[in-house]
Parts: sequence; structure tokens; C-alpha cells
Amino acid sequence: MAINVNTVYKTVLLILNKEERGYVTPDEFNKISAQVQLEIFEQYSQDLNQQLRVPQSDNDYADRVANIDEKLAIFKTFGTATYDAATVPSNPYFTLPTTDIYGNTVEFYRLGAVVHKDTTELQRLQRMEFYNIQKSPLTKSTESFPTYLFENEKLFVKPDSITSNIGVNFLRKPLDPRWGYSIGSVGQFVYDSTVYGESLINTGTGTLTSSISTNPSDKNVTISTGVVQSATSGLGTGLTVTITTSGVNGSANVTTIDVTSAGTGYISGDTVTFAGASFGGGVGGDLVITLTAANFNANSTYGSTQIELDVSEQTEFILRVLFYFGVVVKDPQIIQVAASQVQRDEINEKS
Repeated sequence: MAINVNTVYKTVLLILNKEERGYVTPDEFNKISAQVQLEIFEQYSQDLNQQLRVPQSDNDYADRVANIDEKLAIFKTFGTATYDAATVPSNPYFTLPTTDIYGNTVEFYRLGAVVHKDTTELQRLQRMEFYNIQKSPLTKSTESFPTYLFENEKLFVKPDSITSNIGVNFLRKPLDPRWGYSIGSVGQFVYDSTVYGESLINTGTGTLTSSISTNPSDKNVTISTGVVQSATSGLGTGLTVTITTSGVNGSANVTTIDVTSAGTGYISGDTVTFAGASFGGGVGGDLVITLTAANFNANSTYGSTQIELDVSEQTEFILRVLFYFGVVVKDPQIIQVAASQVQRDEINEKS
């Protein structure tokens, strides 16, 4: 289970406010949280290596190796490498997966086992070994005993007859935490719990109001919910909005467009039409909006991404964030307190 980014941010603000240490904006929190998450994530490998060298308990929930492996399991995934004949035909290679077996776009972090046809694991070699063993008929790579060299995020596989069916087990990079928000009526930051997606339209109150390109004026005063697009110039589907009109009955204008469902497949520049008969009580005059870059999560503050670490890391995550925020607010005391607490926790866990 992931750590709730809203819980962490509110906790950090509460502590800073209680201690009168200043204030941290969502943008500052997001940047520091990404750094903290990577620090904890990278520490897993070092902790696992250390625990493998000491006796372990086989009791349930007390096996430290198993516990660390469970934390890493969140990021373990598998994908298929793509064959590339390369610009130098004598030195073809495979490129690392950019999507996993579930179709999710992922960012490669650390290589695990490499297999051929899901049955034969390739042996990883260093450059000198990789080329030298090919010189002897007794040691050269075969499809039964294949080898590979991993350099510059490329897999060089021997024998050359292998041109497909190379599977890669790897750790993906954690998604950067993101506390998404909109601006409230009095300028406050309002948390947006919608899952972040670069190409998703911003969901919330008034998110498409500024994108109206054709505003009909023959509506009755009303609020229409669940209004679905009647047409679009692009490939998007499923955009659902709440439309508010105001003015004199029969000649009211649309004043607010709230997105209740972002749909999929929309891009900047698309025009989306909502039939006049579906809102405002009138029958004529369609509402047309033209989407801009600012309407999407990637170019706004909308949409949130949870902290992907195991929920057991929540306390350490908050302490490490406070350590960095101590730097932000330029207070040495909070730095010392947070740093010493993190150090004590690490010593206790490893002793």
C-alpha cells in the first residue's frame, strides 16, 4: 500500500506550523519528496546486502530479508527487450523495455535477470570476458548457454542468432510524488485527489471555463450535470461536465464548466462541442470549447501521485522531508533533530 501524499504534506505542515518554522509550498514539497523517495528506495539495496551477511529470524514478520524484499517487490517488473540491428551490423543489441507486461509506461532503474524464451537465463559478463570467450569453440556462447553484456543501457547478446524473445526483469524507478492542487476562492491550495496523468484534462470546478470559444446565449438559468460531449474534432471520448448558466431566462450565458470525468484521448487544440439541447433548458446554440495546454495535468497543478513506498516507511519519510525543510526555513535546530532521529532509526533497524 502506498503512502498517502496528502497525509504526509498535512503532517509536515502541522509540525512546521506548531514549531513556528515557516511554510512550505506544494511545489517545494513535491521536489523534496521526490528526492527523499529516491534516497529511501536506493537504501533498500544496501540494507538487503547488509542483512544477507547476518543471521536471520525465520519467524513471521520478523525476517528482515523478506521484509526488505517486500518493499522492493512494489517496483519489480518484467518487460520484453527490443532487437535493434544497430548502425554497425556486426554489433546488434537489444534496447531495454519502456513498458512492462501490463502495458504501463515505466522508467528503468536497475537490471535483474535476463532470460531467453522465458526458460533460459543469460549469463552477464564484463566486456573482456564477453568478447574473449567467443574466441574458443569450447567456451563461446550458444543458445543453450547465452551470455550478454550490459553497457550504455543496451544489452549485447551472444550468440548473434538470438534476435527476439529476450525478457528483462528489472526494478522500475518510483513515480515522483505529486501533491496536486487547485486555487480556492480565497487563494488557498485545495488538494486534488485525482490520479495524475500527463494527458488527462484537469478535473474540478471551473477547469474549462476559460476555454469557451462559442458561448450560446439562449439558455434558461440552470445547472446541468452529467453533460457529455456531442462531438469533437479529435479522438477524445468520455469528457463529462457540469455546466452552469446565468442571466435572464431564454438569454443566459454559460458561466462555469466543471469537469467531472476527464475522459481519454484529448490533446491541446481539440474543439469539443456540447449540444445545446443537453443543458440550460434551451434547444438552440451549442457550447464549444477549445482545449489548450493549460487544460491538461502536465501543464497545471492538478492531479496527484501517491508516494509509492511501502506504508511502513511513512514515519521515516516524514522525518527525512522535515530534514530538508529545515534547510528551506534556515533553522539549524530542526535539521539536527530530524537528522538525529533518522540516524537513530537506521541504527535500531540494522542492529
